[in-house]
Amino acid sequence: MVKTKIGDSITMMIPNTLYPMSVDDIARRYPSVRKPLGAYTNDSRLADFSINVSATRWRSQDVAMAKDFFKASLFNLFDRVSMIQEEVKEINGKQYIVYEFDSRINGDPSSLESKDPIMRYNYVQYLLINGKTLVFGFNCHPRLKEEWQPVVEEMMASAKVKDNI
Repeated sequence: MVKTKIGDSITMMIPNTLYPMSVDDIARRYPSVRKPLGAYTNDSRLADFSINVSATRWRSQDVAMAKDFFKASLFNLFDRVSMIQEEVKEINGKQYIVYEFDSRINGDPSSLESKDPIMRYNYVQYLLINGKTLVFGFNCHPRLKEEWQPVVEEMMASAKVKDNI
């Protein structure tokens, strides 16, 4: 693990097997007006980690309500979600909303491109800070889950965000 500075206000430990995504990778994986604060992938591009600022604004005291909202959003985003953990965790003095889950997006048998389902192991944590929502997200192919699960836990637990973000 390597201590990595992401932007001016975030540091965390990231394994040296993840490296910054290219501009093309970011454009393909994050087709949004808002580009991630940081985005990383592995050599095979089967494991991705990113930090984004969500358009959704919450006050830090709204953690309980935001937790329910984010959970509902996850269940709407995927066809199937198998929750491994969902909780509020204190990490380096800040309250994070954490979800760890396996997901599935069903394929479309009539499509030429996406016939097969897309399954992923996911670890997502949200930080409500200064009217912003930071989203720390990791996902990988299910066959890599056992390898990445303890690494991601360590990565996410190392997140340090300055109060002035």
